[in-house]
Amino acid sequence: MDTYLTIIAAAATALIVLVIGYFVLRSITKSKAKAILDEAALQAEVIKKNKLIEAKEEELKIKSEAEKQANARLAKAQQAEARNKQKENQLSQLQGELQRKKNELETLKLNLDNQASVLDSRKQELDRRERDIQETLEHVSGLSAEEAKEKLIESLKDEAKTAAASYINDIMDDAKLTANKEAKRIVVQSIQRVATETAIENAVTVFHIDSDEIKGRIIGREGRNIRALEAATGIEIIVDDTPEAIVLSGFDPVRREIARLALHQLVADGRIHPARIEEVVAKVRKQVEDEIIETGKRTAIDLGIHGLHPELIRLVGKMKYRSSYGQNLLQHSRETANLCAIMASELGLNPKKARRAGLLHDIGKVPDEEPELPHALLGMKLAEKYKEKPDICNAIGAHHDEVEQESLFAPIVQVCDAISGARPGARREVVEAYIKRLNDLEQLALSYPGVVKTYAIQAGRELRVIVGADKITDAETEKLSAEIAKRIQDEMTYPGQVRITVIRETRAVSFAK
Repeated sequence: MDTYLTIIAAAATALIVLVIGYFVLRSITKSKAKAILDEAALQAEVIKKNKLIEAKEEELKIKSEAEKQANARLAKAQQAEARNKQKENQLSQLQGELQRKKNELETLKLNLDNQASVLDSRKQELDRRERDIQETLEHVSGLSAEEAKEKLIESLKDEAKTAAASYINDIMDDAKLTANKEAKRIVVQSIQRVATETAIENAVTVFHIDSDEIKGRIIGREGRNIRALEAATGIEIIVDDTPEAIVLSGFDPVRREIARLALHQLVADGRIHPARIEEVVAKVRKQVEDEIIETGKRTAIDLGIHGLHPELIRLVGKMKYRSSYGQNLLQHSRETANLCAIMASELGLNPKKARRAGLLHDIGKVPDEEPELPHALLGMKLAEKYKEKPDICNAIGAHHDEVEQESLFAPIVQVCDAISGARPGARREVVEAYIKRLNDLEQLALSYPGVVKTYAIQAGRELRVIVGADKITDAETEKLSAEIAKRIQDEMTYPGQVRITVIRETRAVSFAK
């Protein structure tokens, strides 16, 4: 199409040239017009040939391009056809494989059905034989299947109980061998690394004087001086025939200390009258309060305990004037704190936390008020009030098992408290209370059936229980020992721990005549 357009354009160009030439020829001479026409015809012929050549070249180019595109499309079509044939071959192969597997599954299903029918017939045969054997056994033994099962279960239960008891005893013995050895090592090492002191406090304080003449001045005219002193201090002052001594009696050790210091200043000054007594007692009370706070701070610094609330520091200092079973409470708390730190280090725990819990474990014994709460629970509430950490509060409250132990610091504090209170020389008891505790131990054990005699030995640290051989078996002796231990732990108060030993013996008696 482009070639024809090119030819037409060339012809039109030639025609235009001829027309122009015609008009030119009219204005010039005929000779020139003819020359021009000839020349124009030649030029038109040349232009025509050039255009025809260009058109043919363009046509060849377009034709070659079209052939290339056609060849490329043909190659793509051939490739696509080859791929389709390959996929068809693969699909036919898969179809054949599926058909083969389907045939195999049908064959396998038929075999399984045959085997299931065979198994059903065998099961029926076995059930029939089992029934025949059961009927034969019931006929021979004279027992039904349920009765025989119950007897078998009972015999197995007895055997299992015996085996379990033996196994438990073996495990307990093995645990005692290893656990006791390790526990003793830790406890002994902790005790050896702590320097202990023995401090004895009483309910009375003896104030020594130079001569008995001072007694009259202390009593005063018609006893007004001694009455003023007792009213100011809250302590009973006993002035009797004891030479060069005045007895200060009271259960509050802080008040006794205030009375002692006030008496010392009054006697040294020589001015003893009611107004002076009130002034001196007020001054001494302030000094003692300052000393309590200073003692608490010094104790915390000595033990490396930081961040204690000021009120807790004051309670720690107040422990200096309190005793339990003759053991100074502050000394006991310091000793317990050091033991806790050493034991926590042995067990891989934080020694600072353990030392803190050990120092604060008895703060419930020195409150400003006296609520109706055990000292462990009261100490826990005080620690919670003054923002101590939960594991330390729990260790304080759980060291006498009033609350459940929630961290390893609680048993450490409990053990170290017992070590500090039970070591030789740490505590002393009143004779009457000591005898009563031994009698209570023996009577508690005698209340159990089968117990013949009881003996509290080793200062009440061990209870020997003799039982009748015809009333209690060997297996029941361990149960009796555990029950007595639990009851003593729940109902009695005692320092340290009490060991309960149950003894069962069999005696064979014969007479030679």
